[in-house]
Amino acid sequence: MRSGLVLAGGRSTRFGEADKSFAEVDGRPMIRRVADRLGAVTDELVVNCRDDQRTAVADALEGIPYRVAVDPVPDEGPVAGMRTGLRVASGNAVAVVACDMPLADPALFERLFAAVDSAAVPRADDRLHPLHAVYDRHAGRVACDRTLAAGSRRLYDVLARVDPVVVDADDVTRYRSPFTNVNSRTDLAAVTGRIEN
Repeated sequence: MRSGLVLAGGRSTRFGEADKSFAEVDGRPMIRRVADRLGAVTDELVVNCRDDQRTAVADALEGIPYRVAVDPVPDEGPVAGMRTGLRVASGNAVAVVACDMPLADPALFERLFAAVDSAAVPRADDRLHPLHAVYDRHAGRVACDRTLAAGSRRLYDVLARVDPVVVDADDVTRYRSPFTNVNSRTDLAAVTGRIEN
């Protein structure tokens, strides 16, 4: 079984007062765009969020079955959110993506699922992308636990603990960048009109 995990618990401070998870991209909330893309290649969807986001998440994902993974302590960063989500996920392999990546690539996730052992992470432009990656649920959870116990919140420290298979994704990024994340209104304008489905 494959699970998909969308991380949506951040505060979006660079985006302004609104929660960027629910900003519209081509007529749909961004988190819905991400969920739709992830849902194309997974059997289960898990959304990590803060407790105060639950109603907005339910509205944005109306009609999509999903499980919620609420951070016990909010604002601890993506490693803590990933750990919470991996605790809720049922699948042995879990695709992890940030809610602000509406160009996430289902075909690339298929390649990552095919390659995963303890983890499979794409590399493009000589950079690893831990928030468009697939993790073994148990190995990923242990790596998050150990990273946080060591006082780190760095996703690259999680990667170092799972010894991931690296999947070259330069062929994907020639045409579009599935790793584009939306941090500002300018970023939002840049992805508008680029959604394929």
